[in-house]
This record gives sequence, structure tokens and C-alpha cells, in this order.
Amino acid sequence: MTLSFVKSQDLESTLEVSANIDIRDILRTLPKEVFRKNRRKAWTSVVINVLLVGLGYASIAFSPWFLLPFAWIFTGTALTGFFVIGHDCGHRSFANRRWVNNLLGHLMMLPLIYPFHSWRIHHNHHHAHTNKMDEDNAWQPLKPEFYDSFSLLGQWVYQLVRGRFWWVGSIGHWAVLHFNWNRFEGKERSQVRFSVLLVLGFAAIAFPTLIATTGIWGFVKFWLMPWLFYHFWMSTFTLVHHTYPDIPFKHEAEWNEAMAQLAGSVHCDYPGWVEFLCHDINVHIPHHICTAIPAYNLRLAHRSLKENWGEYVREYTFSWSLMKQITDECHLYDPEKCYESFPNHHAK
Repeated sequence: MTLSFVKSQDLESTLEVSANIDIRDILRTLPKEVFRKNRRKAWTSVVINVLLVGLGYASIAFSPWFLLPFAWIFTGTALTGFFVIGHDCGHRSFANRRWVNNLLGHLMMLPLIYPFHSWRIHHNHHHAHTNKMDEDNAWQPLKPEFYDSFSLLGQWVYQLVRGRFWWVGSIGHWAVLHFNWNRFEGKERSQVRFSVLLVLGFAAIAFPTLIATTGIWGFVKFWLMPWLFYHFWMSTFTLVHHTYPDIPFKHEAEWNEAMAQLAGSVHCDYPGWVEFLCHDINVHIPHHICTAIPAYNLRLAHRSLKENWGEYVREYTFSWSLMKQITDECHLYDPEKCYESFPNHHAK
């Protein structure tokens, strides 16, 4: 793990001193070119990603059994790239025309059985309320009293998802939040209903066809296993983006947008092949400063943030030690220490 630009013991005092910084102050320091869309770069990334996913499925088809895990990892990671392109479409940072973003977003998320509009609306809510307690819908820690109200089975499941089984967390998020259009109102409800029915219709045709032509093992081999590796990355990326033992979640009265987006978001370096296949989604801090920055401009924006706001920028390197620290310590909400671990909570 690389050294964070903000030392752990100084983070709270740094955030308090910076409470008057406005998000617009940060935006003014970014080069104008980071906001410019480049049609060639955008569509080239789509073509390359489609070819790589095709290569992944070919490797699954022709690999001997002992190489299948590598083929699944590669294909699942390339499919995560599909999601990232859909992610940019959801933020309208892929194309200028809304219908292009909507069409491509649906197509990219279709193989993942992910309803585009449902995800888009939920995710934009996360950006509007990043690290705001009781509002952020992306992996905020539970309050101890809420956790205590769970049955023993519920507590055990939550302990798994916040512990060594973090990598299945996004499956629960996907299943619980994204298929119920009654959670939404007005125009959003009709949009979500369309997205849900589209992916369910696709699954109703694609899955039986796959099973009929390749058998149950073919379904597992060609869809389920790559999909599980895709969720490994989804769970890992989402958890790491805003979780570390000294990153606070704040209630609305104390919450500051600029500091939540700048110092509450984490830049994490992954192996180069993961960064390439996933379109630099883990260059995450500029994306939270402004969702209009296209994926291919994130690194330029990050360099600018380090030059102008380096004291707040947090950088880590993906490793087992990083995940062990997060999954050992970052369990329940604590207003003073940011997090309380399960062992400490149960010891009380």
C-alpha cells in the first residue's frame, strides 16, 4: 500500500479546517480539456472492449479445463469494462446526445442483466450524497443499533459481506435494489420498468437458448462464472472507492460536499491490465469531483488534483493487505472513530 497524501491522524482536523471549501473552488482548478468529449476515443474504447469480450468468450470455448479460471477472470474483467462504458452513459459523459447514452448504456449492461435506468438513478443519488450517513446508497456502514436489531442470521450475513466475503456484496445490491420499479416515482418509474423488463426479456431468451445449446455446464461456463468475476470487481471497486478506517461518513448537518467528494473518495492503483480493461474507473477522485469527465480524461484530471489539492488526495495500491485492513476494521459506523469492528462491538 502506498502512502496516503493525508496521514490518518490528521484527516479529521484537515477536514474541519477545510469545511469552507466549495466544490466549485476545486472545479475551477481543473484544465478545461478534461471536460471535453472525444468521439474517436469514446467509440474506440467500445470497439476494443467488444473485441476483448469476444476474445474472452473464445478463450472459454477453447481452453482446457485447467485454463478455464484464467479465461473466466479475463472475460469477467472485460465485462466490467462493459459496465464502465454503461456507467459513463449513465452520467451522460460518453456522448452529447441523450438517446445515444441511453441506447449504448442498455446494450452494455444487457449481458450483465443490469437494468440501466435503475442503476443510473441510484448511482447519481450516491454522487449527490457521497459519504452522507443515511443517504449514500453505496456501501455505507450500518449503525450499531440497526445492526443489533438484526436476527443472528442477518448479523452473520452482514459480517460476511463486510468481511472476507466482500466480493459477493454487489450481487445483493444488484438483486435487492435494481428490479423493483415501485421504488421510483413518475417518469423515473416508467424508465426503470422499461430497463427491468428489457433485461428480464433478454435473460428469458438468452438463458434457455444457452442451456439448450450447451447444457447446464455451458450456462455455468459461459455466463455464470464470468458474471461472478465481474461482481468480484464491482464489489471490490465499490468498497475501496470510499472505505478506509479513517474515512468518515457524516450526517447532513456536518456534511461538506467538497470534502466528501475530494477526501472521501479513494484513488487505488490496480494491475495495468485491470486498469486497461476497466477504463480507469479506479482513477476515482476526479470522477467524484465532476461526473461529466469522460473516462479517458480521468488521469489528466487526477494529476491536476494532485498538483492543486494534494494534501487531500488519498492514494493506495490494491493488495491483500489493503483488503484485509478494510475487511478487518471497517464494519459499523462510529461517529468519533469513523468505524467500529465487529469484535470490538460484540466485546461491549
